[in-house]
Amino acid sequence: MKSTFYFLLMITSFSLAFMSCDNEDYETYNVVTPVTMSLSELRSSVKVLPPQKTIESGKIYVYDEFVFINDVEKGIHIIDNSVPSAPKKISFLKILGNRDIAVKDQMLFADSYTDLVVFDISDIRKIVEKNRLNNVFPYYYPAYPTIDNNLPVEYNYQNISSDKIIVDWNIKQEKRKPQNIDISGGGVIMFSTASSESVVGKGGSMARFMIVEDYLYAVDNQKINIFNIQNLSAPTKVKEQNVGWGIETIFNRNEYLYLGSTNGMYIYDIKSLGNPVFVSRIAHVKSCDPVVVDDKYAYVTLRSGNLCGETESVLDIIDITNKANPVKIKSYIMENPYGLGIKDQMLFVCDGTEGLKVFNKTDALNIQLTNQFKNINTFDVIPLDDKLLLVGQNTLFQYKYVQNNIELISTFLLE
Repeated sequence: MKSTFYFLLMITSFSLAFMSCDNEDYETYNVVTPVTMSLSELRSSVKVLPPQKTIESGKIYVYDEFVFINDVEKGIHIIDNSVPSAPKKISFLKILGNRDIAVKDQMLFADSYTDLVVFDISDIRKIVEKNRLNNVFPYYYPAYPTIDNNLPVEYNYQNISSDKIIVDWNIKQEKRKPQNIDISGGGVIMFSTASSESVVGKGGSMARFMIVEDYLYAVDNQKINIFNIQNLSAPTKVKEQNVGWGIETIFNRNEYLYLGSTNGMYIYDIKSLGNPVFVSRIAHVKSCDPVVVDDKYAYVTLRSGNLCGETESVLDIIDITNKANPVKIKSYIMENPYGLGIKDQMLFVCDGTEGLKVFNKTDALNIQLTNQFKNINTFDVIPLDDKLLLVGQNTLFQYKYVQNNIELISTFLLE
């Protein structure tokens, strides 16, 4: 017994001495390890919760008297906006992996990582999950966490099996020997009115979901995913249509879809709703790219920096009179633009930390800045008939139109 004890003590002492001698070869790493969840856990995790604190406000959507604001990859904050001067959070719809939604006739469609989930919101206080289409979208990892120090990073993907999905990341500092680090991970990394007629909600220019009549179009990084939603509670996936690479946003006007990508704008003809037909593409430098359209022009913000590519941030105006041959006619320098919107002759641009800029677009070759709301960090806007909704930095702003200008109605913190 004693001999065993002394043997272990000798081995331990030798190991400690060896580590001490070799310690100078070790470096401190940020070790990033995925947080996983089984697919069955993911698909049973949907819940309607009381109002929650907003972690990271994302896209905005409006339906009837309600505003839906995405909390990136966490779910949807539901806000009663029947009194715009005093909006009120009423619940939080927990949908892990959610980034986009669309609503038609009281049925809400939302993505949850690889799945499309359908909810009945006819009673907004008793939301019911009606259906789930599994594995209809390509899998993507959540965006890697922001690391504020200059230490090297190692990604640890051990114990990731096919029945699990990555839902978050943990960071821990550890001493390790320097090594060549493979961060490929084996997967695709995508850096994030009631009437008798159908009623469809409205999203902002950053949307990836778009409903046109009985079809839902949902773009991912490379494709248009097309769903027939004639039976709203039981949609069917019709097809996937390859587009290109870096597809980010989708906008509909009349019989055309306009897709914003990191390298250009695509136009598709949807006269046959279930079979979009490529019409044209106009290229631009590698930048983040939402787009909105009126009768004659497409308005595109190109944002530089981060994952978007180039160093210049601009607003491009493209003549789309001839859909087969769109032509850029003018560029305007911006600071850090995100979403944008149009209402009559007003053009609204969310210029990031420069706030909301309002332009008169009567003359596309010489748009005029008519107003600017500074000291707010803006993300996306939705122009409605009687007011403008804006989201940015966990805050909902609402404005009313006054002749050719706008005035603030309310500021609502989402925290």
